[in-house]
Amino acid sequence: MNAPDAQALGALCSATAREVGGHLLQWRRDRESVASDTKTGPTDVVTAADREAEELIRDRLLSAYPGAGWWGEESGRAVGTGADLEWVVDPIDGTVNFLYGLPGWAVSIAAVWRGEVVGAAVMVPSSATLFSASRGQGSWSDEEGTRRRLRPTDCADLTQALVATGFAYDASVRSKQGMAVGRLVGRVRDIRRAGAAAVDLCSVAAGRVDAYFEKGLQPWDMAAGGLIAREAGAVVSERPDGSVVASGPALAGQLEQLLTEVGAWP
Repeated sequence: MNAPDAQALGALCSATAREVGGHLLQWRRDRESVASDTKTGPTDVVTAADREAEELIRDRLLSAYPGAGWWGEESGRAVGTGADLEWVVDPIDGTVNFLYGLPGWAVSIAAVWRGEVVGAAVMVPSSATLFSASRGQGSWSDEEGTRRRLRPTDCADLTQALVATGFAYDASVRSKQGMAVGRLVGRVRDIRRAGAAAVDLCSVAAGRVDAYFEKGLQPWDMAAGGLIAREAGAVVSERPDGSVVASGPALAGQLEQLLTEVGAWP
């Protein structure tokens, strides 16, 4: 397969995320209860909407690029005949938010070419906000028709930094993470926990928070949001264990040092 155009891939990510986000928003409005079963524990809820949305995304993307590989949260990974291109998808990032009717959930789609994310979209239906990026083209938000380029904050003082984070589904791991956050909270402006990694990364890109960190993420949690943050100018550090830290350049080094001190990184 010849190298596809990054902007074309990003545009397909955006169109698909927007369509599926609208579908899910209506799906949620039509139902009072959406819980159907669980994966790793009682707080890791799988909904029928997850599976339905992933199938719709898969249909749209593989119809456009039939030989592409696929890596979806619900259906797993499949190598395509044109293995240079792979789609990495989280149909509902923030499933528990979706379950409870909270606003912080999103559709996350990334196009990966030879191991590098080159196009991405994160759609937040509750606010009608689409975050998008193509490699080398910057990051953008489109909120109800108003499009703007994204930039992280220039905050350089950790004591004034608003820091987002998230927690693992496993209760024992979550307890340890909570203790680390307890040691951190007195050394920054405040902590925010929104419940969706892709949205948190986009919040760094948009300057809505100064920084974000989390452990135990999966590739579909980070792929789209990571490109959007990087293309906005944020510094994003990832580790093989699923740890990620993202912030504006002025905070990057000192933030990792502080997170190491409190036991939150790596």
